[in-house]
Amino acid sequence: MSAPAAATPTATAPTLRIEAEALLAATISGVTGGAMGLGLGLTGVGSALWGSWSFAVWAALAATIAASISAALGYWRARTTSGQEWRREISNWRYVVSTISVVIAHGALTAIATLSLYAVLARSFIGAELNAFWTTVLLAVTAGVSAWLAYLSASRITTQRITTLLVSFISIGTIAAMLTTSDPKWWEYHFSQLGTFNDLSSFLFNGTLIAGGLLVTTFTLYVAEDLRALGESERGIRVVTISLQVMGIMLACVGVFPVNVNMMLHNLSASGMAAMFLLLLVGGPWIMRRMPRAYFLAAWAFLAALVASIVLFVVGYFGLTAFEIIVFALIFGWLSVFIRFMRVAGQPEPLAG
Repeated sequence: MSAPAAATPTATAPTLRIEAEALLAATISGVTGGAMGLGLGLTGVGSALWGSWSFAVWAALAATIAASISAALGYWRARTTSGQEWRREISNWRYVVSTISVVIAHGALTAIATLSLYAVLARSFIGAELNAFWTTVLLAVTAGVSAWLAYLSASRITTQRITTLLVSFISIGTIAAMLTTSDPKWWEYHFSQLGTFNDLSSFLFNGTLIAGGLLVTTFTLYVAEDLRALGESERGIRVVTISLQVMGIMLACVGVFPVNVNMMLHNLSASGMAAMFLLLLVGGPWIMRRMPRAYFLAAWAFLAALVASIVLFVVGYFGLTAFEIIVFALIFGWLSVFIRFMRVAGQPEPLAG
């Protein structure tokens, strides 16, 4: 009975260290945010809860900085935890790109979440003015909680977690672009119309695609390691990772080249992403031989849905915007299914009874 007790410290030490470091990051960020809030309160700057350079804007700025720094530190420190040693072997440039993508995703999600929270509070407390006490407390809590959550998230990145982060980031960033667009009829043209207005909406839309593309390249690092642990051939791993990297690069290029800047490169980038998606769907049984049969059935279902959506678009049942939304949903839905099956493939089934 002594074996489990002896193994416990080794298994829990990284978690205990991460929790302690996350709490330290929250404390430092909370104190810094509180000092910033006290300064705002004493000077009367940002006393309004919502508006131009209101408290909400300052809170979002402080939370974003706290989350970004904490995410960078947490992601860097996680290289020393059990099971993450392989990250120390990747090239410097790939590690820098992966860190940047993780930081951008956490910072952007924090900014959007903070602004959304204070938008709700402003609707709940209409006309409220904050004094020095409340600016100090609220900014300390906002910065501290943001740092704490970002540190925990970035230090425990796995393939499944980064998939969730990727889908959340793309979805929330796109919705924010739709909500802030200057053209309420954008959907009558195509989805990429959101990136053509040279305003906040376009910045959010194009920036989300570029950062999402970087995050996909980080995602491939974890996919490769999981496939290697599954016993997949190096040839299969290379095909999968290169295809996913191309998808990430093409996704970023869709944001780099909006349709009003260069329609040809924009369309080529979108087509390249779709081509890699088709390659992984159709060629899956020959590329990933260690994946379970149930996954390939799911992949064929995604392929059938893609073909059906193409047919419905061609016959005019729905427009280009709806078609683009469906294709994006299929791609990221497939990614989620692929990761879940990859994580359980090779695990022994529990015996009945």
